[in-house]
Amino acid sequence: MKRLFNIVLPVFMLLGVVTTSCATTVHTRPSNDIVITKIRHPKMIVHNNIKYYRSRGVWYLKNNRGYRKVAAPVGARVKTLPRGSKNVKIRGVKYYRCNGVHYKKSGERYIIVTI
Repeated sequence: MKRLFNIVLPVFMLLGVVTTSCATTVHTRPSNDIVITKIRHPKMIVHNNIKYYRSRGVWYLKNNRGYRKVAAPVGARVKTLPRGSKNVKIRGVKYYRCNGVHYKKSGERYIIVTI
């Protein structure tokens, strides 16, 4: 009985670790027409005298009801890339991509570009 217990216990512990490590977090992105009342840790970027807000790589404009998702402002300069940005090379030029937005390094900042 003790020998059976020594075999069965590690198997159950292993299964517990395997099943708990498969958990994932799903982040949803709002559509363009939806106004969100709160966004998590927004970073404000001013471009052409318009205040844009970036959170998790998604760009927003603020209005009196909340935040509305918009396209990234081409030509805007940002200090940091969003989390999850990937290096991509297009026609020999190095870019960074996150959520369909391309960034190009310029000095110590990154410029939003169209490809």
